Amino acid sequence: MLNTKSFLTVDFGAGSLKLAEFEINESGGLRLNNFLIKPLGLEGAQEATREKLILSTLQAAIADNGFKAKSVNVCAPGFHVFSKFVKLPPVDASKVDQIIQYEAQQNVPFPLSEVVWDYQILGSAPSGELEVLLVAIKSEIVEGLFRVAAEAKLNLQLCDASPAALCNAFRYNYGELEDCTMLLDIGAKTSNLLFFEKGKVFSRSINLGANAITQDFANESKLKFEEAEKIKIAEGFVSLGGAYEEPDNPYQAAISKIARQFMTKLHIQVNQTLQFYRGQQGGAAPQRLFLSGGASIMPYTAQFFAEKLNVPVEYFNPFRDVQISPAVNLEDLSRVAHSLGEVVGLGLRNLATCPVEMNLMPESTLRWQSLNQKKPYLLATVVSMVLVTFAVGLLFQKLADNKKAEIDQLDPKVSDLGARMEHFKQVYGQMLAEKKNADQIATWMQQRYYWGDFLAGLRTALIRSEDDERKKLSAQKPGVEVGVWIESMNNAGAANPNGASAGMMAGGFAPAPFMRSRLMFQQPPPVADQSSQTGQASTNGLTLVCRAVSLKLQVDPSANNKEIAFTVRDQIANLPFVDPDAKATQLVGEISPDDANGTFTFTLNVTPLNPLKF
Repeated sequence: MLNTKSFLTVDFGAGSLKLAEFEINESGGLRLNNFLIKPLGLEGAQEATREKLILSTLQAAIADNGFKAKSVNVCAPGFHVFSKFVKLPPVDASKVDQIIQYEAQQNVPFPLSEVVWDYQILGSAPSGELEVLLVAIKSEIVEGLFRVAAEAKLNLQLCDASPAALCNAFRYNYGELEDCTMLLDIGAKTSNLLFFEKGKVFSRSINLGANAITQDFANESKLKFEEAEKIKIAEGFVSLGGAYEEPDNPYQAAISKIARQFMTKLHIQVNQTLQFYRGQQGGAAPQRLFLSGGASIMPYTAQFFAEKLNVPVEYFNPFRDVQISPAVNLEDLSRVAHSLGEVVGLGLRNLATCPVEMNLMPESTLRWQSLNQKKPYLLATVVSMVLVTFAVGLLFQKLADNKKAEIDQLDPKVSDLGARMEHFKQVYGQMLAEKKNADQIATWMQQRYYWGDFLAGLRTALIRSEDDERKKLSAQKPGVEVGVWIESMNNAGAANPNGASAGMMAGGFAPAPFMRSRLMFQQPPPVADQSSQTGQASTNGLTLVCRAVSLKLQVDPSANNKEIAFTVRDQIANLPFVDPDAKATQLVGEISPDDANGTFTFTLNVTPLNPLKF
């Protein structure tokens, strides 16, 4: 797909030059801005005079009709193009090019070194064979078209083949038709017959053109070709055959018979192609026929083929889905629209990816075209490099001078800043040391008060436990007294050589005097300051040995003392100083009753949030 805002398309036919100017509209579709058809006469089909004739015709058409675009897509005439559909056996994708190269050597009637050829895989048959369209044209023909475009000051973008352009135009405008449809393009020297069916396409070039009608009429009437062509266009029609009265005009009578003879020959070729398509290509019977090309407009042509093929016949409208500019004369366009299928197909190559995309540009032309496109850029690049080199040299010299002057000015400042840096590093180091000491003191201060807060929290938990149990038991026996206190608190796992009533053990902690009324610690005997001997220890786990008044004596011998233990555990677990993990506060061991004084003991493992240091 090529993308150019405004561009030309030219169909260099054998009998006429068709020129159109398109652009891409705002919605991404194709818009026709201008068109022109110029007849070429008999010289258009003669190789000796053809290139000079189409150049002068093209230059005059552009100059006299306001065509402004410079990019152009061209279509080579059908009589210059060799096209053939071939089927390839199922092979690996890596071998497709090699197989097609071999098929081209076998089918193209010229040495491959003398032609430009291209191909497109159009699909695969039910048997798995690949259906390939092979197209070739002699290199000198394309080079001649390139010279014509260059002389007309146009930039040739691509060279397409007539069947491919017609296929793209039909698919774009009649994409909704899925059953078998024929398109017959009757040209001046050759005709193209295309079949469309469910996404597949088949075409054949027929070596019959409307110039044969003009030539036979000119020979029979002893007229020049140009005069005979004018009479054919103005008065000619296809005789209906049978018992019809001949027209009084002898020219009309002669042309009608010659035209019917020509159409009969063309029908024979169409019928043979139809049989081949159905028999060899597996196609279905056609449901309709579209006519296109300049000769198809001859009166009664549509009726002739409708009678012979027994299918509906209508004229191909390549502008069915193309926007028409208000500047275009619609009446003039409607008279020749059926013959502009190729120029529309060429325009679609700039709009979107088409079903058939080929470019018959020889390597030599592509290289020359690429070189011409790059010449201004190459020259500008060389000049720019010279200027840039000179400018860079001056710039670096100026920069070097400026840098040297700046260095001379900065050296004293750098020395002064270096001395200041050393002083800063020294002071900064002292500051870091002082900060470390301050952080240590702050940590000690925080730890100093943590124990007090923690023990106060334990006291609160015990009071709440007593209140909760007292409320629960008041329904059974009013006035019940509940008492709970801590006998000892140790590091988790520390041994207690003196039993639960020994108070504080090794690594443990004795409560402050103001806490003993609730915690009911015994005043421990004086001990030596072990922190000075063994160093300060810290722990994240504590073991609390608690004692409580037994309910069995006050309430009922069957009363459950475990309720008090669970209540104490839950109250301690909810303290903000205790790890909230459910496993951090757990009852361990069994409840130990002391019948002698009516109490019982239980043990709790508690994990404070912060390590406690002893």
